[in-house]
Amino acid sequence: MPKGLHCLSMRLIVEYFKSSVHDKEFPLSERYSDPSLQHYVVFSTNVLAASVVINSTAVHARESGNLVFHVLTDGLNYYAMKLWFLRNTYKEAAVQVLNIENVTLKYYDKEVLKSMSLPVEYRVSFQTVNNPPASHLRTEYVSVFSHTHYLLPYIFENLKRVVVLDDDVVVQRDLSDLWNLNMGRKVNGALQLCSVQLGQLRSYLGKSIFDKTTCAWMSGLNVIDLVRWRELDLTKTYWKLGQEVSKGTESSKSFALSTSLLTFQDLVYPLDGVWALSGLGHDYGIDVEAIKKASVLHFNGQMKPWLEVGIPKYKHYWKRFLNCHDQLLVECNVNP
Repeated sequence: MPKGLHCLSMRLIVEYFKSSVHDKEFPLSERYSDPSLQHYVVFSTNVLAASVVINSTAVHARESGNLVFHVLTDGLNYYAMKLWFLRNTYKEAAVQVLNIENVTLKYYDKEVLKSMSLPVEYRVSFQTVNNPPASHLRTEYVSVFSHTHYLLPYIFENLKRVVVLDDDVVVQRDLSDLWNLNMGRKVNGALQLCSVQLGQLRSYLGKSIFDKTTCAWMSGLNVIDLVRWRELDLTKTYWKLGQEVSKGTESSKSFALSTSLLTFQDLVYPLDGVWALSGLGHDYGIDVEAIKKASVLHFNGQMKPWLEVGIPKYKHYWKRFLNCHDQLLVECNVNP
């Protein structure tokens, strides 16, 4: 973590316990379980990243009063997150901060909740089908759900649909049409990465049965039908697949990749490419016009926009939704 972000987090935690906000409720908390509203879920341990996601979404919303953001974080970052979102408002949107370690669930034992995990990002290399064996390997960054994502239907028991946003995205358009999306009987509306097919990931997927021509899907922007998820009990499917993977020879590092891709086989609704554009955290060659047209920009890759190594020509797309004049940011010398 950069020194500035560490300073910010520590300052927020200290101020939280020095202030009188311990028992203060978030404004608009009555909206948290209202299924008629648009609910967004953000898993994050990074205050600034979560803030940019929420701010960019609210700024572009036609009716920000319909938006409810649920920020899921861990115990270490909970108090910093809570104070930040108590101090800052995002138009008329409601924000809830949840410590995943304190969430009470009927479905899972407490072992699952001991540590929150963020979306998992993989740098995968493989030979393209049409190239000879001696050719260079192709490399892609594929981000998928973590263990914690599979608790969503039980954390939000009253909700029918949520949109899950990774904390390395920036929203550039109103997203309300996602709530009218007819996904048929599919569960996960996602950006497909058809440059990566499951057959090319055989070394990650092991001996499981799968369609080799199926495209991989990405986290970043995901529309989740919680009703259908519960009907199919996909959380149980995920853990069963996970047990099979852990018994095999597959690397534990590929656990989330293999189990996520296999859990949602034939259950992914492909989002139109204009909804999201990935690669801003590793690809220097993205077309400017493609960036302008995308509703969501995904900084997947190792060069995140809040890091010094972030790709300079893309940073301003992220930074414009950050209040760099905030007193704590100035005092902690946070200047991505």
